[in-house]
Amino acid sequence: MSTKYTIKHFNNQFPDDNACLDYIFKYKYPDLKGYYRVKGRKCYTNSKNTHIYPLVGTIFENSSTSLRSWFYAMFLFSVSKNGVAAKEIERHVGVSYKTAWRMAKQIRTLMNDSIALSGIVEVDETYIGGRRRMSSKMSNKTAITGMVEKGGGVIAKKIDNLQNHTLLNNIKKNVKRGSYLMTDEWPAYKRIRHFGYQKGAVKHSRKQWAKGKDNFIHTNTIENFWGQLKRSLSGTYHVVSPKYLQLYVDEFAFRYNHQHAFVFSSLLKKIVNKDL
Repeated sequence: MSTKYTIKHFNNQFPDDNACLDYIFKYKYPDLKGYYRVKGRKCYTNSKNTHIYPLVGTIFENSSTSLRSWFYAMFLFSVSKNGVAAKEIERHVGVSYKTAWRMAKQIRTLMNDSIALSGIVEVDETYIGGRRRMSSKMSNKTAITGMVEKGGGVIAKKIDNLQNHTLLNNIKKNVKRGSYLMTDEWPAYKRIRHFGYQKGAVKHSRKQWAKGKDNFIHTNTIENFWGQLKRSLSGTYHVVSPKYLQLYVDEFAFRYNHQHAFVFSSLLKKIVNKDL
């Protein structure tokens, strides 16, 4: 799919539920021959009366909402930079708010990328729901740790606290040993060299935003990601429960990781392969 894929292209490719179901079947079973649609049912059969149900195992399996409505909601997610609220899906798709909220939640479950980072990686932490402070205590704030590879992807995870073992374990889990980490002066990062990483740090408390030759060491990329995330959460979603926050964080990480592709195409692939 082209990055210039528009609503016109969408309408031509997916005019009805049948087109959507055919797409899923062909993508899920590209080598199957001799199957045809069973009229009035969401399944395919062949001359031996072998039935295949392509929606099994997908987010559509137990849904009574039309497939085209699902696909259109996914298209809305793909063309939005700041996210799609359930009220917007309700208006555009023509479903109840309850159905729209469930659709949005299920679509976000597709946006959980499984990637690993290496090379030069910026690492930072932030709070959602209040001011950051130099303490591991949480009150009503939710902590998020983030890592972004230079020229690559981003990983962002909700965590219970900003204690040393929590932050270090997340780095060890998601970043290849031997990578060069760029951090701020948060105390937990001082021990990272003991685990096989190289490290450079800037001191934000002293208004140092970059250092080294050509200002090589900085955390500007991950901080820009935090800025986009927070503006969107505040402007589009207003209030996000800590219970569901990871789904929203995954949504914006997915957009970042697929910024050079087309998000709608990436989502369609995830329908039948959630491990992509």
